[in-house]
Amino acid sequence: MEKPSSLKAHIAMGSYNSNSHTSHKKGHSHGGPPPRRHRRTGERRTRHVMVHARFRERGPSWTKKTYHYHNMQHPGTLWYHDHAMGLTRVNLLAGLVGAYVIRQPDVELPLGLPYDEEFDRPLVMFDRGFLKDVNGKAWPYMIVKRRKYRFRIINASNARFFKFYFNNGLRFIHVASDSAYNEKPVTIKDVLLAPSEIADVIVDFSKSKSDSAILCNDAPYPYPSGDPVNEANSKVMKFVIKNGHELDTSKIPRKLIEYPSPNLSDASVTRYIAMYEYTSDIDEPTHLYINGKPFEAPVTEKPKIGATEIWYVINLTEDNHPLHIHLGLFVALDQTELVDVDKFKECMLKMNDAVKCKVDKYARGKKIEVPAHEKGWKNVYKMMPGYVTKIVVKFSYIHSNASYPFDATAEPGYVYHCHVSDSYLSSPHS
Repeated sequence: MEKPSSLKAHIAMGSYNSNSHTSHKKGHSHGGPPPRRHRRTGERRTRHVMVHARFRERGPSWTKKTYHYHNMQHPGTLWYHDHAMGLTRVNLLAGLVGAYVIRQPDVELPLGLPYDEEFDRPLVMFDRGFLKDVNGKAWPYMIVKRRKYRFRIINASNARFFKFYFNNGLRFIHVASDSAYNEKPVTIKDVLLAPSEIADVIVDFSKSKSDSAILCNDAPYPYPSGDPVNEANSKVMKFVIKNGHELDTSKIPRKLIEYPSPNLSDASVTRYIAMYEYTSDIDEPTHLYINGKPFEAPVTEKPKIGATEIWYVINLTEDNHPLHIHLGLFVALDQTELVDVDKFKECMLKMNDAVKCKVDKYARGKKIEVPAHEKGWKNVYKMMPGYVTKIVVKFSYIHSNASYPFDATAEPGYVYHCHVSDSYLSSPHS
């Protein structure tokens, strides 16, 4: 492939498979129930667990070195990373991330999908710039057989969106996303992943008419209105396809796993979540807030255990922001364009109240339907700029409607945030 330049698409392969009910891990797991909670001590400013190397210095909320994860949720692909306040983006850049796969063989094996270590592989994707004296693998390649492979693709970038496609026309069969299976497989020619999003896909290399396939990217940066890709960042990974027929007993079922659909009539609360970007006198971005409040402000969202809620997420910035909710899972219902957005934004900056600013009057533009492969339960979704995205959030297990096996009301609580960690829109919910 081409000679590497300063910006490279980098791939890391690694995973943690868990078939048991409890595992031991540190950090934040996307989509999985959190560890047993620790109590908050002191004022609001001390709500975060802080710990330095070898535990020499510890914050007032710190309690132990190892947390126990129950792994009692449905099967799916998660990932984990350090979530230290003020250092998340740096720790992501340092590569402190990994795939975390929850398996349930009695449910998954009957589906017939690739399910072993050789043909079921996590791919953790992120963009990096390497110096000549720094170790790293840019534009990696993988030798594959002419058969079906399962790739659990995780976008672990700080800010870059990827729109993946194959240069030889191979398709993706999308079977699951962030932590949950689709109801049915969906065949797509490309897949757009925001930071923290996951696409669990099947690629059938027996369909290839060539002996190699390059996984490419054509998402602008920043997304969606930034610079187009160039020669350095438009190619991500090469698959070298071996010759010869391969016995492949895996299959693509017509149905996967059907979870109960969200019932809007069960929603107990409707919330309006607004994303703001503030600029200087010369129109340079200075900071971003959710609901016009800094992260240190008191908790504003206090959902009840087992509750179903409707959230209208209003993106008043110029960029697409992937919203990630800790603890809860949600289903995206639709996205509606804001008309006269500058007038609505002017009101919101003054009043910070979507109802008083009559959001319904402005949310009457073009409607964007949720893509078929993204209609299931997720923990990350792309909030389009200038749109209102309607989601239904559930704070209990989606497969059983059971409550969590821990006290989800205990301090310090949980957060929801944009997962562009270089800008980091974040707000706590209790």
